[in-house]
Amino acid sequence: MTAVPTPATTPPGPASARSRRAARRRRFTGAALAAPFALLLLCTVLIPIGYAFYLSLFADRLSGLGFDGYRQVLTGFDNYTDVLADPAARDSVANVARYAAIHIPVMFGGALLIALLLNSATVRLRQLWSLAVFLPYAVPGVIAGLIWGYLYSPGIGPLADVLPFDPFGESGVLPSIVNMATWQWTGYNVIIFYTALQTVPRDVLEAARADGAGALRTALSIKIPMIRPTIFVALVFTTIGSLQLFTEPMVLRTFTGAVTSTWTPSLYIYDAAFIRNDYGRAAAASILLALASALLSALVMRLSSRRSR
Repeated sequence: MTAVPTPATTPPGPASARSRRAARRRRFTGAALAAPFALLLLCTVLIPIGYAFYLSLFADRLSGLGFDGYRQVLTGFDNYTDVLADPAARDSVANVARYAAIHIPVMFGGALLIALLLNSATVRLRQLWSLAVFLPYAVPGVIAGLIWGYLYSPGIGPLADVLPFDPFGESGVLPSIVNMATWQWTGYNVIIFYTALQTVPRDVLEAARADGAGALRTALSIKIPMIRPTIFVALVFTTIGSLQLFTEPMVLRTFTGAVTSTWTPSLYIYDAAFIRNDYGRAAAASILLALASALLSALVMRLSSRRSR
């Protein structure tokens, strides 16, 4: 019977030991570099979300005949069902949806048009114009809201007699808020789009001009498609910001009664937490708002990736 020879195992040499040490060193370096971000994410995002979810499972109930005050009671998902069934919460979502349907197209269209004009060769003093359109973003939101509130006020501001609608009326408060937000955020997106347009290869633009393409055709067929990923990223941030609309209606509440304490989801959460002291309902509404923001962001990113392919 012939024995089958087995391959001899060679002991690991110095080269293999050095490669293992180098691999361990790379893993340690990667973990060390990612640790600050992971710690920041844990402390500012994951732990607050977990605590909010914990609070959303409880509600304050009177104990006994009410003489012992309130005590926390585990209610499960009752707070979520209460928020979803609350007409005020549904109205706040409808208001934000109408706001986003007007604000996002107007703001994006204006920002993209201004960025294209700044990127064209016919505009002089580009840096001065860029600073001019960016300045509204540098104004704090509360200060900007107060300024616009006085501009809208009848007898004080000049806009009340010029606008074709009552800026503080039931039907005019939405355009007023859209105007305030568009004025503040257009310049921010102009800078983003203008910076992206600067990365478009010049040889592509020169080839388009050599083929006889005009400025409009070049913008529609070359510039805008090449900065489409930047546009979709800005769209994600704008969508999230629209869902979190808070400052403008909060400031206008001091000028008009058309803006209620639950006019937007963020105002609804603020009212539940700090006016009615119903922290369970506020936490449940916060979790639902975060889920809606995540789903819309994922939808926009999916659409952007599909358009890119």
